[in-house]
Amino acid sequence: MWLLILGLVLFLGIHSIRIFANDWREQLLARLGEKKWKGLYSVISIVGFVLLIYGFGQARLQPVLLYVPPMWLRHLNALFTLIAFILIAAAYVPNNHFKARLGHPMLAGVKTWAFGHLLATGMLHDVVLFGAFLLWAVLDFVVSRRRDRLAGTVYPAGTVRGDAITVLAGLVGWAVFAFALHAWLIGVKPMG
Repeated sequence: MWLLILGLVLFLGIHSIRIFANDWREQLLARLGEKKWKGLYSVISIVGFVLLIYGFGQARLQPVLLYVPPMWLRHLNALFTLIAFILIAAAYVPNNHFKARLGHPMLAGVKTWAFGHLLATGMLHDVVLFGAFLLWAVLDFVVSRRRDRLAGTVYPAGTVRGDAITVLAGLVGWAVFAFALHAWLIGVKPMG
């Protein structure tokens, strides 16, 4: 479990610098330069991600049951995950109403994904992983929206075409992950 926690601290920690230490980030960025800062950020992110994946796999070998979710919550998680995929697609597809309204659909997608998985799983390692991501995404979303308001940030207006591409990309990504990649990468078949 400690490798999972260390991975979460590194991965979410580096992704939390703008939340808790934005001035320090700006100073470090000015001192190192953009390329070195991005390199350092990427290395810490990758190391943290690898550790949390390995740590999660190790923690699954010694499961600690906290609660048993009813089957309908597991089915509901499929809907939460579909919504999360659409929101994550909205972060990359230009001119969609999701980004225009939310400003940070990636964070909204992470919140939705983590919340759905907390409902559907009841092992300690699941609660640690998904709970950490949920807490981080909620904090980052609130801080990012506040930063946008203070800066007067306005996102481009959405279009029906942008929305259609976003939903289609999210649906396709969700289907590929749910029906093929989840079992292969995670070892759990969410759809059967």
